[in-house]
Amino acid sequence: MISIVSPVYRAEKILPKLVREINTMMQKLNTDYEIILVDDRSPDNSWEVMKNLAGFHPALKIYRLSRNFGQHAAIMAGLSKATGEWIVVMDCDLQDQPKEIEKLYLKALEGYDIVQASRVQRKDGQLKKLSSRVFYKIFNYLAGIKINNEVANFGIYHKKVIRQVLNVNDYIKFFPLFINWVGYRATTVDVDHQERDEGKSSYSLGKLISLAFNVIVSFSDKPLKLFVNLGATISLISFLGGAWVFIKTLRGEISEPGYSSLILSIWFLFGVTFMCLGILGVYLGKTFNQTKNRPVYIIDEE
Repeated sequence: MISIVSPVYRAEKILPKLVREINTMMQKLNTDYEIILVDDRSPDNSWEVMKNLAGFHPALKIYRLSRNFGQHAAIMAGLSKATGEWIVVMDCDLQDQPKEIEKLYLKALEGYDIVQASRVQRKDGQLKKLSSRVFYKIFNYLAGIKINNEVANFGIYHKKVIRQVLNVNDYIKFFPLFINWVGYRATTVDVDHQERDEGKSSYSLGKLISLAFNVIVSFSDKPLKLFVNLGATISLISFLGGAWVFIKTLRGEISEPGYSSLILSIWFLFGVTFMCLGILGVYLGKTFNQTKNRPVYIIDEE
């Protein structure tokens, strides 16, 4: 059994072609399969189209979230319903081509638990490609891991991998990061990446920045440690400045004694305060992440 999971948002015109091409590909593979579409409370007519398609395609299972929770939460909802030994995750906009599932599956049969699609020639806009490169460079530095910006959600994953991904309790969900984090034997395969079949991406620049900030803060405490280092650096500089002023005072080169030492002491205390707040922030951030227990998604209809 192979499960194909796809989050849906603003895709009413794309869905019939998506389901048709997946069916064609899976019949070629001659294996049992299910298609799981999760409507992330799309404001268009996607849900009605999905219900209509489900009436004609017995392999199609559809779910609708109670509100818009975001792409990665919708992916998690779909993964929780998948029953296949292998699970394919792909976007619904047909930039991820269903015909490439065969290539991913055959590679997985060579002994890999994770086979991700590498978009060597991305057909996204220049802004999206640039923002993606910048995000992953910053994230890889802050998180201390390496994620390839040519790899996104599209790939095939063994059920044991998905089981562990679903066990990751972070409230902020980011599927490619979780796949990287859980480990297992992984590889990538070059695939054909197409332009969006209809409409445009729902990720605006503001949403991309917000997602990047939330993921970095959720997964890494390095930004807090940077503030600790900043505070320590400021304190060190102010201490050295104080020693320099003290020497200048002994030499009689300070015409207005007291002013320089006052300013330096303010900067010193500011640095110490900054450092202490950073240390407290590390522990508060860890505690905060552990105590959050809100549901990541709510399924309204199925």
